[in-house]
Amino acid sequence: MGSRSKNYSFRKSRVRRKVFGTPLRPRLSVYRSLKHIYAQVVDDASGKTLVSASSREAGEGAKGSGGNIDAAKKVGKLIAQKSIGASIKKV
Repeated sequence: MGSRSKNYSFRKSRVRRKVFGTPLRPRLSVYRSLKHIYAQVVDDASGKTLVSASSREAGEGAKGSGGNIDAAKKVGKLIAQKSIGASIKKV
């Protein structure tokens, strides 16, 4: 059994081998730090981030924890609004 960081990197590499974002259906990447939640919509074919959102951007940075369930809901709504604005329908 490995450490937490080794287990995390193994899971991440296993998922990344299977999931590939295309221009028609980009990949949604979510990172959760101890304080905040970050989400990106990525096109792997061109290697560019199309849309991004975070709990810092959603107004959770000043009040308490940006890594809780309410912050995750706000980040989800924000990334959905930005994706629709960028004419991205599926991820």
